[in-house]
Amino acid sequence: MSESFWVCGVDEAGRGPLVGAVVAGAVVLDPLNPIAGLKDSKRLTPARRDALYAEIVLKAKAWGVGEASPLEIDQINILQATMLAMQRAIDDLCIRLGRWPDKALIDGNRCPALPIPAEAIVKGDSKEPAISAASIMAKVTRDRQMQDLHGRYPQYGFLQHMGYPTPVHLVALRQFGACPEHRRSFSPVRVVLEQAKI
Repeated sequence: MSESFWVCGVDEAGRGPLVGAVVAGAVVLDPLNPIAGLKDSKRLTPARRDALYAEIVLKAKAWGVGEASPLEIDQINILQATMLAMQRAIDDLCIRLGRWPDKALIDGNRCPALPIPAEAIVKGDSKEPAISAASIMAKVTRDRQMQDLHGRYPQYGFLQHMGYPTPVHLVALRQFGACPEHRRSFSPVRVVLEQAKI
């Protein structure tokens, strides 16, 4: 990769949970400042993710984060909201890079609409270091958001399951109803809301 050709890795976190935003990260790595140990964020401990997040912010050529809110997820569906979050992450990266990257590598099997060439790579977060870095940015950002939500709504136990539909979360959802950040279009939340009307 020549210094004038920048490839941007893009990944998301939070498609499956019942609560909170879907968050995307976008990273252009700097070959002159390599980062050791990049891999799929789900295969890293929280402490290692946090350390790599700080290193990416410090060493990457550019990085960006974008998200789509629970309301947007409910309005346009989780797939389209994920694409929107990815677009916003790349927009954020462009501000720091001062230009569009030359190409985007997207984790998964489809790409958001972009004004640059883009390639979808299944399991890209374990194949492309820039996507691994984006995965870490997205995961750490979303986990910090869930920590904030836990502080506001401790009854749901968000720190334990990060919003995923675990038995503990589903029991709390039935007991306490939905909080404002729950995704109304997701079936377990929708069922609880419908039962509350009866």
